[in-house]
Amino acid sequence: MRNGESDETSGGPIGSDEATAPDDGGGSAIADGGGATAHSVGSTVTVDRTATETDLPFGGERASAANGADILVTPDDDVTPVVSVVMPTMDEEEGIGECIDRIIEGASALGLPTEIVVSDSSSDRTPEIARERGARVITPDKPGYGYAYRYAFARVRGEYVVMGDADTTYDFSEIPRLLEPILDGEADMVMGSRLEGEILPGAMPPLHQYVGNPLLTKFLNVFYGAGVSDAHSGFRVFRSDLLDELDLRTDGMEFASEMVMDASARGFRIAEVPITYHERKGEATLESFRDGWRHVRFMLMNAPGYLFAVPGALMVLLGGLLMGLSAFGVEPGGVTFGVHTMIAGSLLVVVGYQTAVLSLFSTVAADPIRTPNDPLTRWIQGSFSLEQGATLGLAVFGVGALYGAYLVYRWVESGFGSVPFGAVNMVAFTLVVVGVETVFASFHLSALADAKNYSDAGLTDEETG
Repeated sequence: MRNGESDETSGGPIGSDEATAPDDGGGSAIADGGGATAHSVGSTVTVDRTATETDLPFGGERASAANGADILVTPDDDVTPVVSVVMPTMDEEEGIGECIDRIIEGASALGLPTEIVVSDSSSDRTPEIARERGARVITPDKPGYGYAYRYAFARVRGEYVVMGDADTTYDFSEIPRLLEPILDGEADMVMGSRLEGEILPGAMPPLHQYVGNPLLTKFLNVFYGAGVSDAHSGFRVFRSDLLDELDLRTDGMEFASEMVMDASARGFRIAEVPITYHERKGEATLESFRDGWRHVRFMLMNAPGYLFAVPGALMVLLGGLLMGLSAFGVEPGGVTFGVHTMIAGSLLVVVGYQTAVLSLFSTVAADPIRTPNDPLTRWIQGSFSLEQGATLGLAVFGVGALYGAYLVYRWVESGFGSVPFGAVNMVAFTLVVVGVETVFASFHLSALADAKNYSDAGLTDEETG
């Protein structure tokens, strides 16, 4: 995935709605057993700058920290960097110089050869300033905040990757603190937590700090078990080989969520370090409600179990309960449940069943990040066949249809007069509808599975041929 390219590629500009807006998100939750474990690393973490070469994982690659120029690996150097710092930029001339100075400060304290990769689509002097200070500037050939990162990730050369915005909101001199848990083998990815650290006055709007970030992070923790306090912090450090494991696809602002979601779903260890969040230099491009909705939508669409299966199952259970109360004449607290309750319960069962089936369709067709892990979904994914599903649907349909045929017989026998409505009638009609849905859903699910298998086979042929 990474080829160490150092050339500049021309391309279109990053859209103003996607470029370097900070990823705001926050909240807290405990990681569940199915996801990655996140833990907080105290703010007193420091790197031992007196370590000898034999103490280092790079066998002597730690450079002299006496001069920042000795640490910074420029595009013309033959030195292979150990750390790659990636910044996406769009018109960041007010802050890019300070950010690079902070990176050099952090790299000097760390004592490891460091390259700075600026993924730029600016119309101002941002790329010139970056080059003058020793950064390697590349130009993405497509727009988008996430694409700017992915384009740069494919070109980094370091063992470790640092990512962050170039608007001075993150203090890159704190890189050693974020890198230490990874060097110590305690984490695969470390995120700087603004909400567990300090947010300076004017650095973050109150709506983001107290509402948007906590809610978005709560969503992500519940759906993906990340267990982090600030899911949308853009200041992160990780091993570069994670890029070969993660399946990062998004181009827009939701990239910040995708990285955490995918890393958590794959069981990577995510740690957090409290950081100080500063006021940005330059014009903010984040649109609170639109970009917040993009994150929520992306999280929901990649967790079909929560989006479809859970609401569907709840509707089926509630509908079944209402039908039972009506059918058996139960009157809890003197409340009577009659024919209208029976009809409402039947509708809930039908709608809930159809909603739950959408979870299977999404799982097979969309390859979501968080695949439903309940026993029924696992059994269907592992053992389902069109014939089994169609047979089950026909059986359910047959039970309801037999009783329906009996009702038609009574209707004809009575001279096509009125047939009394009973609870059993509604149950039979519900079984007929659910049975028909099951038969056609089985065909649809089988078609989706075949199409995905053909697609996967085609991709394999392309990779090997």
